Amino acid sequence: MAHQTARELALDALRQWRTGENFADGILARLLRSSDLTASDRAFATELFYGTLRNLILLDFWIGRLRSEHLDHDARDLLRLGIYQLFFLETPDHAAVYETVKLAGPRRRSLVNAVLRSAVRRKAELSGNADEQNLSVRTSHPQFLIDRWTKTFGAENTAALCEWNNKPATVYARINQLRISVEDFLAEHSSAERLPEHPNFVRLTDIPLNALDRGHCYIQDPSTAAPCLLLEAQPGEKVLDACAAPGGKTGYLAEMMKNRGELIACDRDAARIRTLQDNLERLGVTIARFIEHDWTNGAPLSEIAAVPQLDRILIDAPCSNTGVMRRRIDLRWRLKPKDFSRMREEQLRILRATIPLLKLGGALVYSTCSIEPEENDEVVKIVTQEFPFLKLAGKTFVLPFRNGFDGAFAAKLIRTAERP
Repeated sequence: MAHQTARELALDALRQWRTGENFADGILARLLRSSDLTASDRAFATELFYGTLRNLILLDFWIGRLRSEHLDHDARDLLRLGIYQLFFLETPDHAAVYETVKLAGPRRRSLVNAVLRSAVRRKAELSGNADEQNLSVRTSHPQFLIDRWTKTFGAENTAALCEWNNKPATVYARINQLRISVEDFLAEHSSAERLPEHPNFVRLTDIPLNALDRGHCYIQDPSTAAPCLLLEAQPGEKVLDACAAPGGKTGYLAEMMKNRGELIACDRDAARIRTLQDNLERLGVTIARFIEHDWTNGAPLSEIAAVPQLDRILIDAPCSNTGVMRRRIDLRWRLKPKDFSRMREEQLRILRATIPLLKLGGALVYSTCSIEPEENDEVVKIVTQEFPFLKLAGKTFVLPFRNGFDGAFAAKLIRTAERP
């Protein structure tokens, strides 16, 4: 295994993220797997990498105040890590400077040392400068996101949303009652905090690996329960989870069905299907049938397309993920303004392919972890206009700044007639 310090690993992760196409969480997971860091050093490396990514605009603003001349990318990465330690982690000045300078090669060492020592001297001034900047700089969010959220939610809520996105995500788990009762789980894990408004979910201060291995719980935010609760799957029914992987909602549906009936779990990617199977097997789900299928290509799903026969359909559609931005660390830097309309078209293709499978009187829940109108209410409006036999029967919208959980949207549609 590679013998790296936590700072070296964080710097390596930052460089790989900057120069490649891989997501931040995948980069970090791969590097941590090949490292021999202690648990505390792994946590420190994670905080350095993720914290730097969350605050890129602000860190670069401070770097610009400290040095107006051109910086190459490697020097900038070093300064980002050093300044993050100084301003956010409040690492002792000498340690932050010394350890960061150690990471620099001979050509950049004097530059990094000079800029970081200047940052130490001007810390109060630079913090004041930051307070005077606009929300995009202060919270390191692209301006186009600030503009669209301000239009949708207002300035105060947008500021609260940006602050939420910059906080480390709380870890929650759903107690899997196919394997263990809520009472028995809480008796075994006294540090788990039960949530009054979500009695089968707990807040965790540490990850109970043994409980995860035995399928006693599944890591997921309480907001993910919203579409399942709205769908109200019943024992003995035939239910389709159209975009099932990695399986958190599928497992909850199976629990609601008491492992009786048929639960068809689809995904378009073979590797994701394998993950889905592994997760559901661990959770004790015995009613799932797995099908690899891409709903967006227009091809019918031959196994279930003969007649409308499904009692319930869950479409947890691919989306922009703006409701879970605090968990998708680098999402804000990947999104583009055109992505929202592009995602809406994909979501509509999935709905158009699955709606004909729903039987008369059946229920379909469309859900996303987006907070964008184009992907939520506008999709529902278009679908109900195209399929007038679908009637809106309920809706849930979870907003981080209002509800204190990840963002989520779900709408329930009932088929009231055959196609005209």
